[in-house]
Amino acid sequence: MYDSGKDLVDALRATPDVLDALLAGVSQAQAQAARGGDENWSIVEVICHLRDAETRALEREQAMRDEDHPFLAAYDQAAWAREYDYASQELHTALDEFKAVRARRLAFLATLTPDQWQRTGRHEEQGDITLQAHVLHIAAHDLVHLAQIGRQLRGEWSVGGSA
Repeated sequence: MYDSGKDLVDALRATPDVLDALLAGVSQAQAQAARGGDENWSIVEVICHLRDAETRALEREQAMRDEDHPFLAAYDQAAWAREYDYASQELHTALDEFKAVRARRLAFLATLTPDQWQRTGRHEEQGDITLQAHVLHIAAHDLVHLAQIGRQLRGEWSVGGSA
């Protein structure tokens, strides 16, 4: 039988390694110039988004573990990008910050019991979700942005984000 929790943790654990491989030798200028995706973000902006989404994911999952069916507020990712000035942040600093939060989250997830994986919350936009479904969502979110960065580095995006 599959151990879905372990599989999800393994998928999350892989993302920092893939980012390190993708971004090896990428300069700050390259990371700021390569744009794409639905948001037309630069690679730096994508890494900042991943970092901040990771922080929010950990907060939400801790709430689902510790509270009975907590409300999980949505956030405006485009507003965060503007407010926190993602475009001017340093690539490798943002990447290191993402990896640090991911390490904390992996340590948290490793402590969950099978029952805790099934605890629920009420997401403002998605409705009722389990902690496990939230982790699956973030693992898929990682893959979407890893592919986006790969396409950006290959120069395969046209204006507006469509390949």
